[in-house]
Amino acid sequence: MPRKKPVVFVTRKLPDVVETRMRELFDTRLSADDRPLSQAELVAAVREVDVLVPTVTDRLDAGVLSQAGPNLKLIANFGNGVDNIDVETATNRGIAVTNTPGVLTEDTADMTMALILAVPRRIAEGIKVMEGGDWAGWSPTWMLGRRIWGKRLGIIGMGRIGQAVARRALAFGMSIHYHNRRRLPGEVEDRLEATWWESLDQMLARMDVVSVHCPHTPGTYHLLSARRLRLMKKDAYLVNTARGEIVDENTLARMLEAGELAGAGLDVFEQEPAVNPKLVKSDRVVLLPHMGSATIEGRIDMGEKVIINIKTFMDGHRPPDRVLPSML
Repeated sequence: MPRKKPVVFVTRKLPDVVETRMRELFDTRLSADDRPLSQAELVAAVREVDVLVPTVTDRLDAGVLSQAGPNLKLIANFGNGVDNIDVETATNRGIAVTNTPGVLTEDTADMTMALILAVPRRIAEGIKVMEGGDWAGWSPTWMLGRRIWGKRLGIIGMGRIGQAVARRALAFGMSIHYHNRRRLPGEVEDRLEATWWESLDQMLARMDVVSVHCPHTPGTYHLLSARRLRLMKKDAYLVNTARGEIVDENTLARMLEAGELAGAGLDVFEQEPAVNPKLVKSDRVVLLPHMGSATIEGRIDMGEKVIINIKTFMDGHRPPDRVLPSML
């Protein structure tokens, strides 16, 4: 008699090829409409299924997980981060948690580099001028931005994505600096021509561009606090493609409005999908709708990782992308 397929609930619409493969392998319940689930809907799901496949828009806190049914054994997150999941509560309840690391590295680094170029060179402002039909022709002193070549880039969090950004920025002639919990091996520093700063405060005060690439954890919430943002030079730029909660968004908005920072490129926000109105109105900011990893290839790769994690776990083995509280 064939073994019963695990019941897998997918909270959001995934690429067709991923959903088709999941239905072949598992007893898969797909999202009828692509929207974030309410807490009540998440509770109903965790009570019934063997595996939950959430995304960053699904908050699986202790309140939800405490109501999980006895069959729920795996949360296979469709995403690189797990800040939407109370991993400690899940682990204590015997529920494994996995994520999809690595596959988003190059896509997110590409988007980060796009913002590093777009903000100082005022690309979004230029697009608005052309769309508005207001261009009167070339002028030697109009729409002047800042040169990227030769500028100092300070990377906060030198993991896979941070290093991928460093490789790109080095090719654009930027000087690479970084702050990390642990210093990189010498051969990696040499390859990236990167300078390590033990003190984040000291690095922030000296950089022309600061790019955020650390995960969102309780320890990194408002890592770029009001005090730290004010350490940055007035002609510096901030880029964030990691998580909005890492930056004190209200202070950032006020500083940009007051001209205390030159500009910012943001793909993530503290209260997504809400965005501070001051940021929306500012000509100093390029805003993107959390699309740093949004490529067809990347989403399919994420789905394949989810499938491998589920299948490995259900076959009685340790899934390759298991996340433990000690790792956070």
